Amino acid sequence: MAGGEHRPVDREDRSAAVMPPLLNGAPWRVIGLEKIGERDLKVRFRDGVEGLVRFEPGFFRGVFAHLVDPAQFERVGVEMGAVTWPGELDLAPDRMHDDIVRDGICVLGAN
Repeated sequence: MAGGEHRPVDREDRSAAVMPPLLNGAPWRVIGLEKIGERDLKVRFRDGVEGLVRFEPGFFRGVFAHLVDPAQFERVGVEMGAVTWPGELDLAPDRMHDDIVRDGICVLGAN
């Protein structure tokens, strides 16, 4: 494009979509995701660990504030082994894995 023109970036053109798959998958990489109710996620990790991620009201602050809107939260997905939302928001999969192994659940935003 000439003259500094920019076009919107399609999801298929984002770096995560064009990168090759991760070959050395760490055990805490997320490989499956299911939305449970309005605010919980069931995640499955590469090593077979599965568990619930619960989002308490305190989570929905700062860069995550707009996810309080169910339509925005619904846009959750998995990219490169992490739980993500549009806008390059993601959760630390290693922390979720550790919490689920230790406590059976990962609670985010608890006071």
